[in-house]
Amino acid sequence: MSDSAAKSDTPAGEQLPVPDRSLTVAPERLAGSPQCLNCGTILQGPFCHFCGQPDRNFLRFFPVLLRELLEDFLDFDSRFVRTMKPLLFKPGKLTRDYLDGRRFRYTPPLRLYIFSSIACFFFAALLAGDAIRVSTDGVSSEGPATGVHVGTPEDPKVRAVLDRLDPETRQQAEAALAQAAEEQAAVHQDGGEAEGTTEDDHDDEDTITINGEPWDRETNPFIIEWMPDWVNDWVNDEIEQSPQKGKEIEQNPDLIREKVFDVLPATMIALLPIVALLLKFWYLFAKKYYIEHLIFALHGHSFLFVMLLIILLLGAVGDWLQPSGDGNLSGAIQSATVVIGIWIPLYFLFALKRVYQQGWAMTLTKYFLIGFSYLILLSLATAFVALLSFVLL
Repeated sequence: MSDSAAKSDTPAGEQLPVPDRSLTVAPERLAGSPQCLNCGTILQGPFCHFCGQPDRNFLRFFPVLLRELLEDFLDFDSRFVRTMKPLLFKPGKLTRDYLDGRRFRYTPPLRLYIFSSIACFFFAALLAGDAIRVSTDGVSSEGPATGVHVGTPEDPKVRAVLDRLDPETRQQAEAALAQAAEEQAAVHQDGGEAEGTTEDDHDDEDTITINGEPWDRETNPFIIEWMPDWVNDWVNDEIEQSPQKGKEIEQNPDLIREKVFDVLPATMIALLPIVALLLKFWYLFAKKYYIEHLIFALHGHSFLFVMLLIILLLGAVGDWLQPSGDGNLSGAIQSATVVIGIWIPLYFLFALKRVYQQGWAMTLTKYFLIGFSYLILLSLATAFVALLSFVLL
C-alpha cells in the first residue's frame, strides 16, 4: 500500500504524531499509530485484522519489555492449567471443545502431546537408571555376570537409608546385608575356578540354529528368498554380532535401557497416525474426518502420559520417604495407584461416548474392539522397540 493510500485512509480530523528527531524511532512507527506498522491497514483493535500483527513494538525500555515477556509466559501457563483439568477429569471434553471451535483457551493438542510425552519419558528414563544401578559399594565389574552388588552397612549411602528405618527393621536389614556380602564373597572366590567350564557352556547356549543346524555365515546362513541381498546380509551381520551384544548388555544393562528410551518416543509418535486410522476404521460411518480421530488420539495419549508420570512420581516419593514400604504414606500411594489404574480404562470409555456421541451399547462394543486392537498394536510396537534397540547397540 502506497504512502498516499495510507494517508487517505486516515480518519478525518486525526493527525499523525509530529516526528521527534531526538528519538531513535519516529513516533508514527511506535505502538499506538492508527495504521498497522506492517501493512498499513487502519487498526480497529490491538491486532491488525488483515495481517494479524499486534500493535506493539519491542524497541522500548528493557524492564517494560521483560514484564511483557513474563506476561506472555504466564498467559501460556494459564492456558496449560486450564487444559489440565478437563484433560484429567473430564473425559473427551478437551477433544469435543476443540472440534466445536473452542480452542484458544486450551494448549494445542500437538504441543500438549509433546510436553507430556517428554516429561513422562524423561522421568521414566531417570527412575529406570536409578533402579538398574543396584551397586552402592563401589565394587568393580569383575564380579558375577549379573553386575548386581550388595552394599555393606558401613557404606555411607547404605547407612543413610538404614538410619531412616525403625530399630527392629534396621537390625534385620543389617543382618541380611552381612549375610548377602558373605555369599557374594564366596561367589567371587569360586568364580575363577568355574570360569573355564562356564564359558564353554555359555558358548553352547549362545549358538543360534537355522533349520535345525548351527548358524554359520558361510555354510548355513539365514536366507529369506524373496528379500533383497542387502537385507539378508544385514540380518546375518546382526546374528553374528548378537552374542557379543548379549554379553555387553549382561555386563551393563544401561546400554539397552538408553537405546530403548532413544527409540521409544519416536515410535510412539509414529504410532499416532496408525491409532487414528484404527479409530477411523471402527467409526467408518460416523462421518468424521481423519484429523478429528487424530486429535482424539493426541489427547488420549497425552492423558495416558500424564497418568503414567503421576504414577512414577508417586512411586519415587514413596521410595524416598518410606524405603521400607511399611507406612501410611506407602499405603496411600498404593491406593492412589490403584485408583489411577481403574480410572484410566473408564476415562477412555467415557471419552469415546462423549466425542463420538453414540449409544452405550455401540460405545461399549467399539470400546472393547478398539482396546483389543490397540493392545495388539502396542505389542507389535514394543517388539519393534526391543528389536531396534538391540540392533542399534
